[in-house]
Amino acid sequence: MKKVLLVVLALMIVAGSAFADGELIGVAMPTQSLQRWNQDGANMKAQLEAKGYRVDLQYANNDIITQIQQLENMITKGAKVLVIASIDGSVLSDVLKKAKASGIKVIAYDRLIMNTPDVDYYATFDNFKVGVIQGRYIESALGLAQGKGPFNIELFAGSPDDNNAVFFNKGAMSILQPYLDKKQLVVPTNQTEFTTIAIQSWSSEKAQARMDNLIAMKYSRKTVLHAVLSPNDSLAIGIVASLKNAGYGTAKKPYPVLTGQDCDKANVKAMIAGQQSMSIFKDTRTLAAQVVAMVEAIMKGKEAPVNDTKTYNNGVKVVPSYLCDPVYADKFNFRTLLIDSGYYTEADLQ
Repeated sequence: MKKVLLVVLALMIVAGSAFADGELIGVAMPTQSLQRWNQDGANMKAQLEAKGYRVDLQYANNDIITQIQQLENMITKGAKVLVIASIDGSVLSDVLKKAKASGIKVIAYDRLIMNTPDVDYYATFDNFKVGVIQGRYIESALGLAQGKGPFNIELFAGSPDDNNAVFFNKGAMSILQPYLDKKQLVVPTNQTEFTTIAIQSWSSEKAQARMDNLIAMKYSRKTVLHAVLSPNDSLAIGIVASLKNAGYGTAKKPYPVLTGQDCDKANVKAMIAGQQSMSIFKDTRTLAAQVVAMVEAIMKGKEAPVNDTKTYNNGVKVVPSYLCDPVYADKFNFRTLLIDSGYYTEADLQ
C-alpha cells in the first residue's frame, strides 16, 4: 500500500508539473523601437520560461490595431494570463471582454489599462514618485531650497494617451510648482499646461522639434536656459540633439539640468558626457520578477500580491497594483547602479 501511495503521489507531481509547463502566458509589448521595451520583454520571457511556462511575446510597433490582433491571437491560442504594456490604454475594452469571457486574467504592465472592468492587476513603478525624484533633482541642482534663483526652465510631459505621463508630471510639479509660484523658476515661453507640453508617442523627434521651437522663440544670446524637465529618456535624447544644434555644451553655454527616465544606453552615455544630468533607473529585472510572482499566484488560484489598492483608478474601478520603487542614476552613481549590478557591462557604455 505504501508503494502504491508513493507511485500515485509521484504521478500527481509529474502531471502537475507537465500541466504547469504547458501553460501559455501572453506578453504584449508596445514597440521594439525603444530599448526599455526590448529589455522588459526579454526579462519577462526569460523569467517566465525559467518557471516552466510557455511565453508568447509580441511587439506591436506602436500600432494599436496590431496590438489588438496580437491579443486576440493570444486568447485564441489559450493563454491563461495576459501581461499587457498597452500602446493606448483606453482602446482595449472589447478585446479584454473576450479575455474575461475565456477566463483569462489580465495584468497591466507599467501602463494602466483604462476604462474597462476587465483588467485584474497593475504592475509598475511608483509613477508619482518618479516625477517627485525628477523634481527634487532639479531643486537640488539649482539650489532652489536655499533660495537661489530666478532660473529659466522649460517643461516637457509624456504622451497624452499614456496614463503614466500624468502621474510623472503631477509628481514633478508637486516639487516645482511652489518655486514657479515664488518666481524662483520662470518658464519664459509660458508653456506649462500638460496638453501643451505633452509629446505624442514619447517621440524623440517631436521632442527635438518642440525644443527647437522653444529655443527659437525665447532663448537668444542673453536668455539662459538653466533646466529642462523631461519625463523620460526618449524625450531627453531629442532635447539633447536640439541643444547641441543650438550651440549648447561649451564653457560659455553649458547644458541645462536635464532629467530623464529608463537609463537607456544612449542616455547613460549622454550623462557621462555631461549632456544629460540624470535618469530614473527602473530595473526591468525587478518589475519582471514581480509580474512573474503575480502570474504564479494567479496560476495557483490565489490573489496576486499587491501593495496599493487606492491610487490607480482606470475610470471604471481602482485596479489592485504593485508599485516598485524607482531610484535615479547620474554621473556620480551610475557605475554602482548599472554596471556593478550587472544591468550593463562596461562595453555597453563605451
